[in-house]
Amino acid sequence: MGLLDRLLGTRHPQILGLDISSSGAKLVELGQDNSGATVLERMALEPFEKGWIVDGQIEKFDEVADAVRRLVAKSGTRTRQVAMAMPQSTVITKKIVLPAGLREEEMEVQVENEAHQYIPFSLDEVSLDFCVIGPNAQSATEVDVLIAASRKDRVQDRQGLAEAAGLVPVVLDIESYAARLAMTRLLAALPDASALPLVALFDIGADTTSLKVLRGEEMLYDRDQSFGGAQLTQLISRQYGFSHEEAEQKKLNGDLPDDYATSLLAPFVDSLAHEIGRALQYFFTSTPHHKVDHVMLAGGTAAMSGLPDRVMEVTGFDCKVVNPFEHMVIAPSVRATKLRAEAPSYLTACGLAMRRFVQ
Repeated sequence: MGLLDRLLGTRHPQILGLDISSSGAKLVELGQDNSGATVLERMALEPFEKGWIVDGQIEKFDEVADAVRRLVAKSGTRTRQVAMAMPQSTVITKKIVLPAGLREEEMEVQVENEAHQYIPFSLDEVSLDFCVIGPNAQSATEVDVLIAASRKDRVQDRQGLAEAAGLVPVVLDIESYAARLAMTRLLAALPDASALPLVALFDIGADTTSLKVLRGEEMLYDRDQSFGGAQLTQLISRQYGFSHEEAEQKKLNGDLPDDYATSLLAPFVDSLAHEIGRALQYFFTSTPHHKVDHVMLAGGTAAMSGLPDRVMEVTGFDCKVVNPFEHMVIAPSVRATKLRAEAPSYLTACGLAMRRFVQ
């Protein structure tokens, strides 16, 4: 199971997408109907307590494993093969150029020799993988190769977590690659898709928001920033005297005092919109680009009331909330209310589940 298995073209007959983040675990299972249409068979979420996962590191292994077991049981799935992902911050990736026509074992030797230059610790301590992206644009006798490496203990934590929950890990991806795979369907459905529009995707997590700028299947820019939905939870906790867990649950359920919308929510939405605007300005000043065609919001905070409109006002760009299951057939087992409320937070899990369809 390689870090870049998503890029290697392996197709799996039945597979779950399992996204592990600091706020919780999300599971997606996709199928196909007789016409070949993609079907959302199952989606489920299990929250984590604060501190169980910090900066992508599993700090409370037993608690997280128990939560994943509850998640699998709640989903009702019988599938045991699972695709998971590593946080981008825990993986070193680098594109290199190698001679075309090398046998796989020859390429492995070359990759290891090249990897020494980019990996700041011994290769004995890392899981290393690579894939050929395609011919090099400047030389017909060379190919572009993407290498990825992560510390073995981080990889083993993810594998051990799946096994502790009774699952069989068959793919270990990178979160940004999984999100990009899920986005390919959505980008292809845009009215101006043929023009390859520039799309700024903001995936708003609990503690971190990532900006990915996409053009078709190409990712032009990827940067994380330290702001997210947990900041609103902290404000609620301080304002009303709730514990962190109580504040998070009441935020999700909409069970908050009457003054919440004006005293906390509206200022937070405004602040978040301006953070998004600043992130875009940083992209413009550090690249040749000066505009984007679309801004898209994903993550649990993306569906927050008023956020897309405020982002549009602040940035001047068209803005919409991502639904990774758009244009899919929805199985009867998936509740419509749950889908509407939670869909934006399932982007990475959806991309992982789509691994079964990659040729």
